[in-house]
Amino acid sequence: MNSSVRNVVIVGSGCSGLTAAIYAARANLRPLVLEGHEPGGQLSITSEVENFPGFPAGIMGPELIENMRKQAERFGTEYKMGHIVSADLTKRPFTLNLGHEKIETMTLIIASGASARWLGLPSEQALIGHGVSSCATCDGFFFSGKEVAVIGGGDSAMEEALFLTRFATKVKLLHRSDNFRASKIMLERAQKHEKIDIVSNVVVEEVHDVAAQEVTGLTLRNVKSGERMQLPVSAMFLGIGHEPNAKWLHGQLDSDHDGYLKTHDYVFTKVKGVFACGDVQDRRYRQAITAAGTGCMAAMEVEKLLEEEGR
Repeated sequence: MNSSVRNVVIVGSGCSGLTAAIYAARANLRPLVLEGHEPGGQLSITSEVENFPGFPAGIMGPELIENMRKQAERFGTEYKMGHIVSADLTKRPFTLNLGHEKIETMTLIIASGASARWLGLPSEQALIGHGVSSCATCDGFFFSGKEVAVIGGGDSAMEEALFLTRFATKVKLLHRSDNFRASKIMLERAQKHEKIDIVSNVVVEEVHDVAAQEVTGLTLRNVKSGERMQLPVSAMFLGIGHEPNAKWLHGQLDSDHDGYLKTHDYVFTKVKGVFACGDVQDRRYRQAITAAGTGCMAAMEVEKLLEEEGR
C-alpha cells in the first residue's frame, strides 16, 4: 500500500468522531481526524452537560470535548482543519478533496454530525448556551419552575414542548403561521396539554438580554398585523430541526428525505469500508452518549475490516 494512503480518516471532531479516534488510535491505525466548520460539534456550544456518565457534578461541553481530543491525541491521532469539497467513494482507496489537497484512505468514518437550524438573530447566537438551546433533553432540567418558549410547527417542536412540560411551569409554542407541519396526533397532544400555549403567526425579532448573558424574554412580531409584543421567558428552545452535514457526499450514500445517512447493522453504509456514526445518521436520539457509542462501533468495524484484509 502506498505510504501516503491512510488506514482511516474520520470526518468530524465531535463526540462520535473523537470516540472513533480513541478506538482507532489504540488499535494502532494512526487515524486522521478532519475538523470542519464546527470543531467539537454540538458539545462545543453546550454549556453544562449533566447526563454524560462519569461526571457526578456535571462537566462543561467544551471541556468534555477537549478531554476526548487529548485522549485520542495521546494514542497517536492526528488532526487537520479542512472542509471536504467532494469525495470519491467509487473505489478504494477513497479520495477526499479538500480543495487545496487530496487525501487517500482505505476506510472512512463519517462523523460529520448535524447542525441545529437557528433563527439567525445576532441576539440568539450570543445567548446559545445561556438560555438559547436546540436540545430540550439536554437543557430542559435547568429551567425547572420557569416559563420557556419553543419555536417551530413540526413534530420536533411538539416533542420539545411536551418534554419541557415536565420541568417548566408554562411552555409557549411559537409558530410563524397557523398551518402546522406536525402530525395530527402530536399537534392534538400539544393543544390539549394544560401547560402548553400555542401562539400562531408570530416570529421572534429579538432575544433578551444579551448584556445580562441570560434569556429574560423575547420580542415577537405578528406576521399578519405587524404588531410587536414582549414575551417574558427564561429560555428559548429551537424545534425547527437539524441539518445533517453530508452534502459533500453528493448523494453517493443512501440518505432519508431530510439528508440523514442511512446505515444498517448500526454503522454500515452501502459502500464497503465507509461507516457512518453519530448525529449524521441518528435523527432519533442525538445525544453525546449515543454518538460516542456509534463512534466506538465504527472504529471497531474499521479495525476488523483492515485486519481481515491483512492491512
